[in-house]
Amino acid sequence: MSPTPFSRRTLLRGTGAALLAGGLGACAPGNTTGSNPLPSAGVTKPPSGEITIWDRTGDLYKVFDKAIASFTAKYPQVKVNHLAVDVNAKLPATLISGAGVPDGAFYDDALLTGVAPHLHDLSQLIEQYKSDIAPYKLGVVTVDGKVIAVPWDLDPGLLFYREDVVTRAGVDPASLTTYDALLDAARTVRDKSPAARPIHLENDQFLGQLWVDMFANQQGGAMIDADGKLTIDSAPYRTALTWLDKVRSEGLGTLAKYTQPTDLQTQDNGTQVFVPWAQWFVFTPQQLLKTSKGKWRATTLPAWQAGGARAGVMGGSSFVIPAKAKNPELAWRLYEHLVFSKEGYTTVYGPNQVYPGGLNTSIPSYLPALDPDTPLFKPIGALGGQDLWKIAVEAGKQAPGGYTIPTWWGKAVDYFGVNVQKLLAGQLTPDEVLKTSATQIQKNLMGPS
Repeated sequence: MSPTPFSRRTLLRGTGAALLAGGLGACAPGNTTGSNPLPSAGVTKPPSGEITIWDRTGDLYKVFDKAIASFTAKYPQVKVNHLAVDVNAKLPATLISGAGVPDGAFYDDALLTGVAPHLHDLSQLIEQYKSDIAPYKLGVVTVDGKVIAVPWDLDPGLLFYREDVVTRAGVDPASLTTYDALLDAARTVRDKSPAARPIHLENDQFLGQLWVDMFANQQGGAMIDADGKLTIDSAPYRTALTWLDKVRSEGLGTLAKYTQPTDLQTQDNGTQVFVPWAQWFVFTPQQLLKTSKGKWRATTLPAWQAGGARAGVMGGSSFVIPAKAKNPELAWRLYEHLVFSKEGYTTVYGPNQVYPGGLNTSIPSYLPALDPDTPLFKPIGALGGQDLWKIAVEAGKQAPGGYTIPTWWGKAVDYFGVNVQKLLAGQLTPDEVLKTSATQIQKNLMGPS
């Protein structure tokens, strides 16, 4: 039996639960980042010693286990206790108690700002690699001017589509260069098949918020600016919500929760044919879809205006080194190997026993690894043999930087995530969503402006 690919839905549902339970920002007085810089001195010696590393259970744990073996083979004086745990649930409480703290852990980007006070400042160590890290990712792992995590993956948004349905309707996939063009294509598909509701509309509050954030990031927007000022009531969000409202009002969308029965059924039967989503959607045609497996293709996202960016980012994870780690320098050496060495990232992303074709649900955030002509994973049969590597790399390099994640992002789901669903139900206008959400977030999560 072939292994089950890493499910980003499972990952993100865990993230949502952890975020909604509250971050650590409120638990740590004073600065929002730790004041314990991990210096570069002492990490140039041949590594030796013992560390404990946490990763999530499942196939991704197995991938990292093999990659860690490549590190210990290179440095046999190192012992790595690699543990599979529910990191999102366990790490916050562990950081607070200070008992049983790991030397390093794999952690969601959306959670980083909440635990920043409890992490080592890695700025000195990352400095030599800064220019080679995707700008979006560098922004995410930088809090108050300090780099507080080792950046791992990049999750560019792509447009997935049913090639058979689209071409049968007379739509040229190469024409899907703007969101207006995508609307026109959806209308054409529906004209040919009146039962079609071609464009995916996300019906989950948490994932819906993450999804709209991708559209905003594509336009250079974010919920807050670099100074922490609330910027959700702004043009990038208004443009995205206005477009989604048009999809809804014209009956061009399938409102469904990602990978749930309605979503999968409509994708298989050809009534849902356009899915603008993160690269990790590729998990769906590979493992969940039945009759439409092999009929899906991917391209870069449409642009919001001609010549605009053809990508945003949706999700992602990094490696953190707790301030109370017993052997933080050695943890850094491991993560430096996994992220910044060719041997390391090739082992993580390349073909292995877990993923015979390579790990294809994301791409590295380390730019030297993103050679479009040197793929780390193989073409994907569930996409008709398409070379997703080249498409994802092109998209990843276009993703705008400068994105900042607020500590209260997860709690905002109770407001913005809920209000987005009201828009998709026809109960609120785009302006009402933004103004109401901004008021709620400012009052309940941020305090007086």
